[in-house]
Amino acid sequence: MTAIPPAPGLEFVYEAGGELAAPRQIGETYDGTRRIIPILAGGYVRGPLIAGRLMGNAADWQLTREDGVTVADAIYAIETDDGALIQIRNRGLRHGPPAVMARLVAGEDVDPSEYYFRTVPEFIAPKGRYAWMNRSIFVCSGARYASSIKLWVWRVT
Repeated sequence: MTAIPPAPGLEFVYEAGGELAAPRQIGETYDGTRRIIPILAGGYVRGPLIAGRLMGNAADWQLTREDGVTVADAIYAIETDDGALIQIRNRGLRHGPPAVMARLVAGEDVDPSEYYFRTVPEFIAPKGRYAWMNRSIFVCSGARYASSIKLWVWRVT
């Protein structure tokens, strides 16, 4: 007998927010337009399962494809309030109607309900209190503003 397993659920983990530096344009490449968006130190991470701050020396290495989809590939770290360091690689997609995406590129604050911004963060956490982050799949909804970003992260149960 083949039973269908229960559908995955979602458990809210945290909200994060931080300031971004001006994008650095790599330019046109064989697979699209590339740019680097530095993520500045001092952002926040807060939720029922983890709290802390975003560390510096981080960036989102973006590719905008011919079809208008932006592929995000961000690498950054969290320092928790209790001193743990957790590495994150967060990959995903952002897209929407051309007029909406043009407003984002122009630096306008756009309501996140007007575009799709989803990622799959992967964590490397130390043994101990945060080791559970190494054993789960996570999904994220994001909002990009003129000079900042907000992310909401859930663990897939």
